[in-house]
Amino acid sequence: MLLAAHDMYGSVVAQMGNPSAETPPMADKMMKMFRYFTWFMQMSGIAAITYGGGKFAWEKWGGGGGSPKMVANAMLGGAVATSGGTIMNSVVGS
Repeated sequence: MLLAAHDMYGSVVAQMGNPSAETPPMADKMMKMFRYFTWFMQMSGIAAITYGGGKFAWEKWGGGGGSPKMVANAMLGGAVATSGGTIMNSVVGS
């Protein structure tokens, strides 16, 4: 019985063949969307750091202390966004 099951399994596996890799449907449009998101993240990070720097300079004369935290958060967000893009590129690949 085991010999018959083994022979049947071997013949089924031999008929399956070796599948080839294909790109998924709409992969080019998804990569275009990811590139747009990457640009959006970069531009929003630059805007946040610029705004935080301007507020930092404004607070020099008026007091307050929220801008160093704002600049640090913008830099941390940029680091997370940058590492997310690197991980995405290594997983998806070009």
